[in-house]
Amino acid sequence: MKPWLATLAAAATLISNPLWAADQRDYHYTDGHLHYVNFFQESEGMTKLLAKMDEGNIDHAMISGISLVKKWHKDEPQRPPYYMGDDAKVYWYSATDEIVARAVESLPKEQQSRFHPFLTGFNPTDMNAVDHIELMLKWRPDFWQGIGEVFTRHDDLTALTYGETARADSPALMRVYRLAAKHDLPIMLHSNITSTRVKSPIFLPEMESAVKMNPKTRFIWAHAGTSLSINRRIHMQFLYKEISRMVKTYPNLYIDMSWSLLDDYLLDENGKPDVHWIKLVESYPDRFFIGSDVVGQFDSLPKLASDFDVFLDALPAETANKVARDNFLALLPKKHQSAKNN
Repeated sequence: MKPWLATLAAAATLISNPLWAADQRDYHYTDGHLHYVNFFQESEGMTKLLAKMDEGNIDHAMISGISLVKKWHKDEPQRPPYYMGDDAKVYWYSATDEIVARAVESLPKEQQSRFHPFLTGFNPTDMNAVDHIELMLKWRPDFWQGIGEVFTRHDDLTALTYGETARADSPALMRVYRLAAKHDLPIMLHSNITSTRVKSPIFLPEMESAVKMNPKTRFIWAHAGTSLSINRRIHMQFLYKEISRMVKTYPNLYIDMSWSLLDDYLLDENGKPDVHWIKLVESYPDRFFIGSDVVGQFDSLPKLASDFDVFLDALPAETANKVARDNFLALLPKKHQSAKNN
């Protein structure tokens, strides 16, 4: 064989090797789950956020506030560092959306287009919530591109929240889901699939009822029903089976695979991709996306994005790029779909 033919043959062999191909992938990401503020409504700011997005090849980001504020109780000797820092309550806080809106609007237009604001500052147990959301949409026409993250079942956070327990299938949220469909807005829900004490999906019927009864609404299930508190206390052997069934049954359901799902389910104890989850994402290549779930601090953004690479590399290249960047953008209202090409 002539030398140049041998070189071509060797190159063809390398290209056909999926491991080699994966090593050559240069992902660009969309962060599908990002909180601009923390539970005290504080943020490191847009300059820091943009710098870390650029560092991590994050082209776009869902951006939302946090709908709850941690109270600094008069009897506590120091300000708590996080919502679980002490036993003081948290309460619903609507000004979080104004903080996000002003931060986005402060940017040049070309930078604004990288952010996809979700409205979250309402009490999901209040039948009046839908009227508040309508007013917010009226005040900033075409600004809000989704609703959420809406906190419903959320283990320790639920226990600390003033008032009644938020449920995914509450009458108040059913009104919000209909409004979301009317305005072509996806909605992200944090609805734990179980509690920190029970090894069966006791809260799944609430989420399933919401999705089933609102087929025209696009639902994003934050972390696929997992949370840090649950993962620390129990391993949900049923999770893969139930998520598979839900995705198969309900075409209006999409899965946010942000960090608590990645660390404990998508990757095994050796840090290798779980073959069952890989097959599930391959079977539904348009229904999964990644996110960081950062809360007001942004140094970790580049690493949180690249941490998904080992999972993405196990997927076909086209599917991997959808999960990394395009699937979240495809969920946005039709009038914002041009973002996919930027």
